[in-house]
Amino acid sequence: MATDNPVRVLLPLAPSDAEGHRFIKPTKRIHEHPDVSDFLCSRAYVDLMTFLLQLNRSMLPRKLPDGSVQAWPLNSDAVGFSAPVRQLQLLLSKLEGILSEVPPDTGPRRFGNVSFRKWYQIVESRATDLLEECLSAEMLHMRSPLDPEGPTAEEELKAYFLGSWGSPQRLDYGTGHELSFLAFLGCIWKLNGFPKSGPGVEEREIVLGVMQPYFELVRTIIKSYTLEPAGSHGVWGLDDHSFIPYIFGSAQLAPAISESDRVPEEGSLPDAPDPSGVAKANIVARERITNLYFSAVGFIYDVKKGPFWEHSPMLFDISGIRTGWAKINKGMIKMYNAEVLSKFPVVQHFPFGSLFSWDRDPSAIPPPQTAHTSSTSQPRPSAPAAAGPGTKAPWATATGQPTTAPPPGGTAAPWAAARGPAAPPSRVQMPTSLTDTSRLPPGPMAPTRAPWSSSPSPGPSPDDRPDVVTKAPW
Repeated sequence: MATDNPVRVLLPLAPSDAEGHRFIKPTKRIHEHPDVSDFLCSRAYVDLMTFLLQLNRSMLPRKLPDGSVQAWPLNSDAVGFSAPVRQLQLLLSKLEGILSEVPPDTGPRRFGNVSFRKWYQIVESRATDLLEECLSAEMLHMRSPLDPEGPTAEEELKAYFLGSWGSPQRLDYGTGHELSFLAFLGCIWKLNGFPKSGPGVEEREIVLGVMQPYFELVRTIIKSYTLEPAGSHGVWGLDDHSFIPYIFGSAQLAPAISESDRVPEEGSLPDAPDPSGVAKANIVARERITNLYFSAVGFIYDVKKGPFWEHSPMLFDISGIRTGWAKINKGMIKMYNAEVLSKFPVVQHFPFGSLFSWDRDPSAIPPPQTAHTSSTSQPRPSAPAAAGPGTKAPWATATGQPTTAPPPGGTAAPWAAARGPAAPPSRVQMPTSLTDTSRLPPGPMAPTRAPWSSSPSPGPSPDDRPDVVTKAPW
């Protein structure tokens, strides 16, 4: 786990043709639960985290020389778009246009709409043309001079592009598909497909000009074809379909920094909405227009009914954090590592080529075996676990003995503090001292534990298993 705190580290470019870089057709390498540990030691893992944190830093507001602050709201004139970003916007527009060619099937169905398979088949059949229309031919046709008949860069790009839209077999969409789109953009970055402007400039254009339109398109696809959540924890998880908007959206509302500042760990922009606003429909309707976090919450309001704390208890718990959006941003990054990159059901379908490589990172430290990486059931301790530096589960006493059943909405958010007795579910107090995993690795970050990782399933009450003490992820 990285303990240093670099100000800015960039995803490295791929070696040029002159250096003999060989492209590889991406293939599946994660077949069993123990393979996740190998993934967490791979170059691909380090590169994905590097790119994610690079984009995250770019969304933090900036201190200007005149003492004012520049924030980065959605649909703002503060950010212009380069030619490569505009071409990717065209690509997304073309995909949206295909939706009109494939209206949803009107017949009876139990799960997702089968017309999604036809939409995906059309996208798959046109993928080469779509990429060639919207990406640089020079980049797509790159090939190693040492292997003139081998794969081109297009073959690697296409694998991540097609993995970004959901599964036509399962009729679902989830964070694994979102991860594939992050890798697609990371490949373009590695191939020098984006201009290298000032610090954070092109990264902001990628987030606001490409990723946000991607999230909006995916939400349209989900609603059009009623796609199922892929690998969702239900109320035990953050969101049925997406995670990354919560990372970048919380960064948008964090305190302003200069280019030499480190990422803040507490505080918010002076005029930022209170995190508790996610439980108020009028505030969500107002803020979703300008903020990625509230835009994602707004989609939940679009598709779910009932009290917010009941259908989204994890987000509700997070809304009680009193130390600001920077703390939420830090926690989101930790949770993304634990709940997306360290989960077999999510990363099992991720393919590995030369740009996101399965090769071991030389500075990698193997993560401990946990429920995230082990296929065997976790042993029950014969005695209550000793109190450690982490936070307790909502229903645990100071001695580690469970006292009452957990709240009806599920386990509290890992880093959320209680807002008071009036809140329906209880919350957990964040420790004042915490190992910082929101920074770039050199080596992989050890996966943190989910609240229910000490038992085979999250469902049973502690009263049903009195010998087990659940732990918050950190």
